[in-house]
Amino acid sequence: MTKSALVTGISGQDGAYLAKLLLDKGYAVYGLQPRRSSDVLWRLRELEIQDEVRMVDGDVTDLGSLIRALEESKAQEVYNLAAQSFVGTSWKQPLLTAGVSGVGAANVLEAMRIVCPSSRFYQASTSEMFGLVQAQRQDESTPFYPRSPYGVAKLYAHWMTVNYRESFSMHASSGILFNHESPLRGIEFVTRKVTDAVARIKHGLQRQLKLGNIDAQRDWGFAGDYVQAMWLMLQQDQGGDYVVATGRTTTVREMCRTAFAHVGLNYEDHVIVDPAYFRPAEVELLLGNPAKAQAVLGWKASTSLERLITMMVDADMRRVGALR
Repeated sequence: MTKSALVTGISGQDGAYLAKLLLDKGYAVYGLQPRRSSDVLWRLRELEIQDEVRMVDGDVTDLGSLIRALEESKAQEVYNLAAQSFVGTSWKQPLLTAGVSGVGAANVLEAMRIVCPSSRFYQASTSEMFGLVQAQRQDESTPFYPRSPYGVAKLYAHWMTVNYRESFSMHASSGILFNHESPLRGIEFVTRKVTDAVARIKHGLQRQLKLGNIDAQRDWGFAGDYVQAMWLMLQQDQGGDYVVATGRTTTVREMCRTAFAHVGLNYEDHVIVDPAYFRPAEVELLLGNPAKAQAVLGWKASTSLERLITMMVDADMRRVGALR
């Protein structure tokens, strides 16, 4: 019997890679489509799966539409990836971020409790919940200290997932994902901002790149690897929380060095530190400990940061070159 999955946030980077993974495994994949979105299909087109995903009208801020989406999809697995996911925007739109990234998860859980309490739920939690880190390496037992409205909203969603698991015996899991990137990453995120600028500078369309704190350290992995961990969580006998990370941290500066060097450029000739891009409350260091994911799920990141960055630069070189 074909399994059915409903994916919120299917228009995002993770949603597209997850949809492809599920389709490859023989799932019927339904994607929740909020009508406020503009072009929701470009990432699905990039992966050539746009005709295989069944889109369902709905929004995580609207409980009624979620109930209808669950009834239509008959989903045995629900992956909640919907979010206002750009940290910088969360200071400018804190209430929207709270409604979509926080309360949105509670709406999905409540809709599932009403329609399909035996279905399995995945919540996209985030390393931003650690914020002002309380341990050198962060794992499932590390205390949270979010430093942005985005991190706070995601922490609410995370604890609601735990609460529904413990209160209603739902199979509900949270993946505490550290930064994960790909050629499908949004242009507003620093890795993609860098690789796009590298391509534009190499093609002579741009001369400089303005960034904020380039000494901030992040644990970066490949989104295509990380969606495998999401799926594995819902194949376990019980729900749980898992840190998904590479276990390696790198500065934005070093990431820039790698990206520019891939096309024969020196980042120091082009990168300008602009205080306007600093966060009101900075997260200086994120470094995940994925030991539980490795031991329980059998999951391990397989794509190095160097391979990831060169993959992204190559993709942006093709995109920018096609525009000339």
